[in-house]
Amino acid sequence: MADEKVLTVALSKIAAELAEKHEMSKKAMNELLGNFVELTVKNLKKGNKVRITGLGIFQVRKRPARLGRNPLTGEQIKIKASKKLAFRAAKEVKEAI
Repeated sequence: MADEKVLTVALSKIAAELAEKHEMSKKAMNELLGNFVELTVKNLKKGNKVRITGLGIFQVRKRPARLGRNPLTGEQIKIKASKKLAFRAAKEVKEAI
């Protein structure tokens, strides 16, 4: 599996395919998807969950401060609190994969 190449699909590629499918210009579709991403990030910043039906739910989770260990020295270190983006896939996605 290590030598298996994984393809990364850019948002612009998805926009181009959607533009063709819905008979829109690529520029208009790129703008639409750009606005979608912008609104998604804006809502996540506010602390809202973003549900995309058929895909899943994005949300920001808070990680509390904790003690960790430096793997090199074994010394205890303080890890500050942080936030992380979490994604929970929808049932349809889980079944499709």
